[in-house]
Formats: sequence, structure tokens, C-alpha cells
Amino acid sequence: MQKSTKRALSFTVLIAAAVVFGMIVAGSVNVTPRSEAQREAPARARSGSVILPSFADIADEAMPSVVSITSTNIVKGSSRRFTNPFGGSGEGDPFEFFFGPRRNQPQQQQQRDDEEHKDVQGGTGFVISEDGYVITNYHVVENADKVEVRLGKDRFTAKIVGKDPATDLALLKIDAHRTLTKIPLGDSDRLRVGEWVMAIGDPLNFDKTVTVGVVSAKDRSGLTADASTRSFESFIQTDAAINFGNSGGPLINVAGEVVGINTAMFRPAQNIGFAVPVNTLKAILPQLRDKGKVVRGYLGINIENVDPDKQAAFRLKSADGAFVQSVLAGEPADKAGLKPGDTIVRVDSVPVKDTRDLIGYVSSKAPGSRVKLTLMRDGREMTVTAGLAERGTENASETEREGKSSEESSHGKLGISLQEVTPQLRQMLRLESNIEGLYVAHVKEVSPAADANLREGDIITQINGRPATTVEDFGKLVKATRKGEYLRLYFYRPQAKVSLFALVKIED
Repeated sequence: MQKSTKRALSFTVLIAAAVVFGMIVAGSVNVTPRSEAQREAPARARSGSVILPSFADIADEAMPSVVSITSTNIVKGSSRRFTNPFGGSGEGDPFEFFFGPRRNQPQQQQQRDDEEHKDVQGGTGFVISEDGYVITNYHVVENADKVEVRLGKDRFTAKIVGKDPATDLALLKIDAHRTLTKIPLGDSDRLRVGEWVMAIGDPLNFDKTVTVGVVSAKDRSGLTADASTRSFESFIQTDAAINFGNSGGPLINVAGEVVGINTAMFRPAQNIGFAVPVNTLKAILPQLRDKGKVVRGYLGINIENVDPDKQAAFRLKSADGAFVQSVLAGEPADKAGLKPGDTIVRVDSVPVKDTRDLIGYVSSKAPGSRVKLTLMRDGREMTVTAGLAERGTENASETEREGKSSEESSHGKLGISLQEVTPQLRQMLRLESNIEGLYVAHVKEVSPAADANLREGDIITQINGRPATTVEDFGKLVKATRKGEYLRLYFYRPQAKVSLFALVKIED
């Protein structure tokens, strides 16, 4: 009996030792199940979505609404373009692309030049209504004589309903004789940098390609060289791959909603693409559908964002607002009483944080509409009402003129030499009779004046709100300005026929 008891006791100890040893080994290789406290996520992770979306589900839902677009333009032989099998297009003869120039007889060359040829280009679009309205980029169908839309295995000839070069958007219509699957439009204003997005399109003719990335940045501008459209730029930047052929396709969020229209890529880089925000589309869609174009309201002012220099020089309470650099004579803003140096802080009931707020609101209004502008002038808030005109496409180009003078008065604090405007100088510059001031004869390359964008040939018409009449008076005002204060120089640039502010901070 004693032996069996000892044997049982030994067996129990052996089992206990084995269990303890197993727990130690399991813990060392991290296979021990976590406790509830261990499994609980940090508070920050719990507050947001930490689970990746099912991109396959998003793609499945969106694919039936995405279309391929082919635009055809009839051109003369000498100016025709060709589309290579890898997407994109090039000038000239496709045989020359691969094998070099061919030797043609003059008669054969003339015959080629007189013949008409097809310029075929491709892009993407997406269905926004069950009755067949399709969105794409303006540049996809810009010069098209014929537009074809392919949806699945079906092909349709599309009608161009409306185009807007300023936002690079176009509205097409197809008659499918059936109810189409539309894709929902989201809210691009709610997008956050870092959110997941998906691009669908036909890059380089690879049909229905899906790429995924994040929103890299918002409100990107300056992508185009056209000043008449640059003020409307507010692109979404994404690292979801966008290539030739993606143009006009949807940029989709994790809820399956369109938040942007894929438009451009940055060639020197990898995965830097841009999309027009869908809220831009929603704002102009009624006009595209009803009028075929977008008509925008217009004030007739040149504006800039308020930077620290402007805030300090004009004693503004904050950096919010649209600073008025110049007012075009005879335009709505001029008639309403706006002046250079005003800062518009509200339009109707909408706060103006920066220039885009003002441009977006005014542009959304029809010509003839009246808007109430709340502005800051000389430290006081005031309100004016302006009746909007129609925005045109004209824009002025700026060139630089060099001016020299034998009668120079140097102002060391600013780094400029000035000359009073003589009748001979006025005739040479073709100045209008109402332009009075001091001619900028020279600007030091490294100087406060150069930093403030003053150039040789400018005419300083005001200093701190006072008329600039003589070089002597100008020098006294400069001398009286203390270190750290600003000189508000208002000048006229004859080459561009525009007036601007130069804010010069006195450092010495």
C-alpha cells in the first residue's frame, strides 16, 4: 500500500512538472493565448478603423459603372497622330517610329498630306445616372468628331452634352435602351490625407485596371500653365497608380463612392497622380447638363492669400481672408467700391479663409447675381454689394522691361533707385494720364525691394496709402519708418497693365 501511494505521488509530481515546463516553453515562443487585457487594442486604434477594407468587394460594386472611352478626330495627313499598341499617341508615321524615316517621292508625300486620317485616343469614364449620363475628362474628348463608349461587351456612340475646360470635365450621354448601374458620388470635402482610395481605368489600354493607394495631399494647384484655369485648381493627390488612359476614371473611397475624377500624373515621379474633387463636379453638373457649358460669376479683382507680412503691414487680426492686390477699372468690384489693400473676410454668409473660398463661391453664382462682401479696410469692417459679371477666358501675360536712368536717387534701405516720371518717360512707357508716381530705375538683386517683387520699370503710385509724388518725399517716408515696420508700396506694372502691392519690411 505504501509503495502504490509513493508511486501515485511520484506520478502526480511528474505531471505537474511537465505542465510547468510546457507553459515555460510555450511562453518563450509566444504561443500562449493572450488574455483579454492583452488583446484589447489601444484607445487610439479602437477609435478609428484598423481593419483594411475589402478592395475586391469595392471593385466588384464599381466595375459595372466604369466605361472605356474612345475619341476619334479627323485630321489631315501632315498633322495626324498615331496611337501605338501600348497606349498614348505620337506625331507622324508609326512606321517611322519603329524603322526610321521612309523615302517618299514628292508626289506620294503630297498625296499623304492631302489625305484625311483618324486620330484615335482613349480614356475612361463612369456612369452617374441610370439613363446613361457619363463623366470623363474634357481633354479625353476635347477635339473629338466621334466618341464611342464601351460598357462591358456593348458599344455605344456617345453625345457630348457639356464640356468645361477650366475643371477638365465633360458630360456624355449614351442611349443603352436599358437601366444602367450608376456609381454613387461621395463628398470630397470630407476626405482626409492618408485615407484609402482606389482608381479604376484603362491605363495604357489595359482594360479595367484597379490600383490602390492613399490620399497623399489635398488642394494641390499650379499643375497647368494656363492662368485662366489655374485659379480653379484644387486637385486631390494620390499614390494610387495613374497612367495614360486612366483619365476620366473614378477615384473611389472605401465606401464605394466616387471622391475624384482621375486627371493627371506627374511624369518625372512614381505614383504621384491627381484627381479633380467630385464636389467640383457636383457644383457644375447642372450647368453641364442644361447649358452644355459652365458660366461663372466674376468680380474683377486680383487676390492673394493673407501671409504674415500682409497681416502685419495692414494690421489684420488674423491670416484669414482674400487680400485685394488690384481692382480692374469698370468691373463689378470697382463699381461696388472695393479698393486695393482691402481684405475680403466673408461673402454673403460664407467665411473666406483663403482665396479659394472666394473664387469657388463667386464662380458658382450666375452672372447678374448680387453678392455681399464683408471686408477689412484700415482696421475697420465694412460691407459692400457687387453685381457679378460673366467670367471670360482672357488672361494677361507679364513681361519684364529693363529701365535705366541718369537721374538716380538711391535708397539704401530698400535697394532701389527712383526717378520722377517726366513727359518723355511717360511717352516712352506709354503711360495713361491717370498714372502718376515714381519710376523704378534700378533694383538691387539682393534687397528688400527685390524680395517684395519690385522690378525695374514699375511705377510706385502710393506709399502707405499716400500718393508718391517726389523722390524727396519718398525718401522722408522711408527714413521715418522704424525697424520692423512695413512700407506698403502700391505700384503699377506697365507691361502687364496691372497694379499690385509690394510689402517691404524695414530691417535696418
